[in-house]
Amino acid sequence: MSRKVVVFGSYVTDLTGRSGRLPVPGETVKGSAFLMGPGGKGSNQAVAAHRAGADVTLVTKVGSDVFGTMAVDFYKKEGMDTSYVFVDEKKETGCALILVDETTAQNEIVVLSGACDNITPEDVESCRELIASADILLVQLEINFDALFQAVDIAWEAGVTIVLNTAPAAKLPDEFLRRIDIVTPNETEAKLLTGVTIETEEDAKKAAAVFMEKGVKEVVITLGSMGAFAMNREKSELVGRLPVEAVDTTGAGDAFNGGFVMALAEGKDLFTALRYGNVTGALSVTRKGTAPSMPDRKAIDELYEKHYGKITAGGY
Repeated sequence: MSRKVVVFGSYVTDLTGRSGRLPVPGETVKGSAFLMGPGGKGSNQAVAAHRAGADVTLVTKVGSDVFGTMAVDFYKKEGMDTSYVFVDEKKETGCALILVDETTAQNEIVVLSGACDNITPEDVESCRELIASADILLVQLEINFDALFQAVDIAWEAGVTIVLNTAPAAKLPDEFLRRIDIVTPNETEAKLLTGVTIETEEDAKKAAAVFMEKGVKEVVITLGSMGAFAMNREKSELVGRLPVEAVDTTGAGDAFNGGFVMALAEGKDLFTALRYGNVTGALSVTRKGTAPSMPDRKAIDELYEKHYGKITAGGY
């Protein structure tokens, strides 16, 4: 039986333009397609975990505008709980301006946080029971930090497993990191927080060791073309990037985190969860968009078994 996951984070509307290449500063490039849809790291990760089969409740905030209405309508269509989608009467719904290179599938993104950067102490307090009764709390850095710290404090005091995706990259106090059970940076975020440049598996081990010295119990680092790495007190492992044809890499890290926490919620160990995250992220880049690109459980299981074989209840 899947344990309860609460994702506390951002919602923004993605406004995506695709072109043959990305412009250089000061240049205008003619695009080929435009896509508008739901996004934001918190929302994307919640959708990814939900589609992967986890029992998920998302806590986020939108504006009382057409983008906010679009968000709620999307969640209802997905069959997700909207009880904790707060509405800000003054600030607008956040949005992300995304450019995608059709040749390389790489992207450039500017995020305007809007309402999800205005989550109040009263908002957080109103979902205290939800957070405290969760098994796993997944958070990111795309909301206002006072709300983030308050939510993590509630979870920590209740003994909830806390997973922190350190995106977008930002410095964090060591006192905060001591409350985190699992941290999931990419190599850029890991360098900012540990000072270690990651070019090899040994570098990843060094960065993970710094996180663990700060009090984090387990570390997962996504490494782009190198794959993904995990380490706890007993062992470490690097799994390679899966061979898929990338169409759009936007949201790949969010897909990874959603698949990862789904596996944790089902009682799987860190290294099996690493593989599930790797598979979910790989599938997401084969489709356009962010939340719409998140794969369902059938697709995840098929690719997992193709590359890693069948698994037991707790391991691989």
